[in-house]
Amino acid sequence: MKRLVVTADDFGLSQEVNEAVRRAYCEGILTCASLMVGAPAADNAVTMAKAEGLPVGLHLTLVDGRPVLPPERVPDLVDDRGAFRAGLGGAAARLALSQRARRQAWAECEAQIAAFLATGLSLDHLNAHHHFHLHPSVLAIVVELARRHRVPAVRVPFEPVVPPYRSALLAATVVPWSLRARHRLRRAGIATNDALFGLYDTESMTEAAWLRIVPRIRSGLTEVYCHPAEAPSQSARELAALMSPIVKAALDAAGIHRTSFAAAADRNEEGNR
Repeated sequence: MKRLVVTADDFGLSQEVNEAVRRAYCEGILTCASLMVGAPAADNAVTMAKAEGLPVGLHLTLVDGRPVLPPERVPDLVDDRGAFRAGLGGAAARLALSQRARRQAWAECEAQIAAFLATGLSLDHLNAHHHFHLHPSVLAIVVELARRHRVPAVRVPFEPVVPPYRSALLAATVVPWSLRARHRLRRAGIATNDALFGLYDTESMTEAAWLRIVPRIRSGLTEVYCHPAEAPSQSARELAALMSPIVKAALDAAGIHRTSFAAAADRNEEGNR
């Protein structure tokens, strides 16, 4: 069976993002969202998810956001304003070179998953902002948290296509780490998606991108992720694509079943009985 999880990242970032997620789930093809528990509109996102029955996972954030812990608890991860430092390079180097930074990352990730569980939402999946869980130090945290809390699945950002020229460097960087992550996660007994789309179309998941991707979806569990928002920007075009009857018709014609990670895991368990 071709099973597809359609995920909106950055849930909780703003009211505009939250409303776009709600509409895409209620009126479109979206099947779940990834919550940033430390984001400004996280409380609104939680209320909305409960009201609509939206499956939600945790979008672990260690860069380009704000910590759940007080900044003084994670001084190596934040700037002088108490926000996570922008960009992946510096954060990656600090975690690789500093045991103190790694301890702070552990504490922050544990605080984020505790904050998520305190909402009362069921944990549908786990991933990280900017796919930072591919970093070996963060992946070690994710593996432990996923096992401890029986997370249904962890995202692996492996897109099984030849990328456009502008994304060739991205592919060269992400693909090897994605394959390593998938091997480690599955060896630990943690489910992952078989394939993912959206990596080479980040913030450009328009109707045209969807129609290009649909024929490439194969049997197994595929995830497509996006960043919809109600705003006059590319994000608004992503929302329009999620609500497009043309995209929905293409998925239906291809025999693709839309699901969440938790629902897919439940189906696998039923099939194994």
